[in-house]
Amino acid sequence: MCQGMEKTAITDNRRRNRIIDNIIQAVVDRQGFLLLGHKNPDEDCIASMVGFALLAAKFSKDICIYLGKQIHEHFQYLLNICTYNSIPILYEGDPLPASVDTVVLFDTAKPSMLEADARVRGIIDDESTLKIEIDHHLGSDSQYSGQEGYRLVTEASSSGELVGQILLRLRDRKRLLRRFQINDLVSRNIVLAVLTGIIGDSKMGLYLKNEREREYYRVFSALFNDLLARKTTRRTNFSDMQEVFREIQRLSRNEEKCFNTFMERKRFSQKIGYVVLGEQDVETLSREFDNDTIVSVARGVADILAEESRWLGLVCYFDPPEQSDLVQFRLRRSHLYKQTDLRTVLETFSIANGGGHEGAIGFRIPKSEIEDLESYVADLVRGIEELIRN
Repeated sequence: MCQGMEKTAITDNRRRNRIIDNIIQAVVDRQGFLLLGHKNPDEDCIASMVGFALLAAKFSKDICIYLGKQIHEHFQYLLNICTYNSIPILYEGDPLPASVDTVVLFDTAKPSMLEADARVRGIIDDESTLKIEIDHHLGSDSQYSGQEGYRLVTEASSSGELVGQILLRLRDRKRLLRRFQINDLVSRNIVLAVLTGIIGDSKMGLYLKNEREREYYRVFSALFNDLLARKTTRRTNFSDMQEVFREIQRLSRNEEKCFNTFMERKRFSQKIGYVVLGEQDVETLSREFDNDTIVSVARGVADILAEESRWLGLVCYFDPPEQSDLVQFRLRRSHLYKQTDLRTVLETFSIANGGGHEGAIGFRIPKSEIEDLESYVADLVRGIEELIRN
């Protein structure tokens, strides 16, 4: 911790961009992220944590949000986004991940305001833990918590806006996104989380202080409206916080229904929990849910099945015909099982169109190469179980 150092604005754009680049590189290089905010968190605090968590999840990182105390039900819609994207929410007394190497601190003016019990503070105080800070509180009653070079602490409408700045800079890193096979970085939920932070801290948009803050609001409002128009044929202008609340709540309910559709079809072999959705299933889902929802829920279901089986979780489903001529597969390893690098599955089965890291992979097979999906998956499950036995 950097006790006694008063927070000041970053006035040099090059320095701000270097800090953002450092944070992006940390997301690339490091694996275990613990996200923290202040006591009695407000919309901006929670929304900025959720937005960053969704962003880091695109890189298949291990992320959890520590809230400590139960929050007001008014904010449950934001936590639902995490639930259906397999991002754990931890409360006081819950076991902490053993693999945390990075703490990200949001929207907290000084260290004494952090929501952190003794165990969490032990992780923060560990010299090997990287401390990233994202905050817009400045002035005499503020103190840094993050490490030099990783403090995105400056004048802004909200911490959500600062997460948005990271998102926009990362959007231009095309080569990096291709390396991690990220095709949907600017997803609806990330944009909406950023927008929630901006509007929440500016009191429904009434107190945006200057043209720069108003410009960020316009950028993310336009991004989200465009996403809605392209993916749901709806066009909305979010002029106040209640409209944002209603929209997130609607999406949260949709994700829950989609999630239940997947989970109703779950099965278990000896070591793999899996779900198979055929063409008819996906056609039915596509009539009610957009592709973003289906993809994010499928990812979360694979993670949940891995933990339920205590070994591996597998989800496979046909892409809608208008999307592609591929069948999508997501394979995830339980945190209890570390012996097999899942990338060996790609090598063993000679799968070229796929990638990931040792704990999670995704791959795609042309529909023309799969005569019967159920039989294909049954053979795949047997083959994977044989592989992890050896």
